[in-house]
Amino acid sequence: MARIRKNAIIFLQSVLILVLLCLVAFLLIRMRRQEEPSVPANAGITQNSQPEDVSVRPKGEIEIDWNYDLSGEKILLSDATYGQIYLPVYDNVPAFAQNRDQIVSRNGRRYYVSGGEITSDMGIDVSAHQGEIDWEKVKASGIDFVFIRIGYRTYGGGDVMADSMFRQNYEGAKVAGLQVGVYFFSQAISEEEAVEEANFVVRQLRDCQLDLPVTYDWELIYDDTARTDNVPVDVLTDCCLAFSGVVEHAGYEPMIYQNKRTSLLKLDLPRLQGISFWLAEYGSIPTYYYDCQYWQYSCKGKVPGIEGDVDLNLRFS
Repeated sequence: MARIRKNAIIFLQSVLILVLLCLVAFLLIRMRRQEEPSVPANAGITQNSQPEDVSVRPKGEIEIDWNYDLSGEKILLSDATYGQIYLPVYDNVPAFAQNRDQIVSRNGRRYYVSGGEITSDMGIDVSAHQGEIDWEKVKASGIDFVFIRIGYRTYGGGDVMADSMFRQNYEGAKVAGLQVGVYFFSQAISEEEAVEEANFVVRQLRDCQLDLPVTYDWELIYDDTARTDNVPVDVLTDCCLAFSGVVEHAGYEPMIYQNKRTSLLKLDLPRLQGISFWLAEYGSIPTYYYDCQYWQYSCKGKVPGIEGDVDLNLRFS
């Protein structure tokens, strides 16, 4: 029995030693693998050994063509959310026809000078907000023309109203010898409403003789909620065309008044070609890319015969 017990102990010791050796070998192999750098799964695969279902583009054959034309003019605007905004230029809409370097400022007024001579005309636009106006003093101060508000649509209820001072301003300006045109402040939200506004203007113009266009002045209301807040581009363009069509049919020259930003972002300009344009952009020169016949450059003008501020305008010859 003692011999058998001794042999059993020796066997168990041998097995234990073998297990320990195997464990040590396993740990050594694992440690070595951890110390070796990882190898990409496709390491050693050459172009010739690439699997057939993987497309390989030969070196030097990659070409990128976005069909992007880097030439030509670009219109850049600034926006509080997007920063700089890029707009393409319409090839079929005439660019600004004047030389901006020939626009000069003297005593708060703007003039266009050609060949050493002033070739532009000076004008204002007024409404009941200006109150009583001494038109003789206005004329004597060098003002050549005036656009008078004939009416407006309210931006809340959408009611069409006559300007309470239109007839008095019209008669006073005519007697003083100024050239006269009119404008209607629109808040139309449909083509039908624009036609309604134009018909209202035509009725108010009976017995009036105009020298200048009948202007469609559609404006966004920035400091309050208005019925025009969400008018689509196509609808606003339709309104401009509808108003102008009625006015022209009645024998008057139509014109569109608009500021630079709304014109570029809210009007389909190619559809409005052939209609005169009155630009509202305050500054020393107009930066608007496209052409205009009239330029409203200030809303803080001072003119003898008018108390308070008045809009100043320049007409290019």
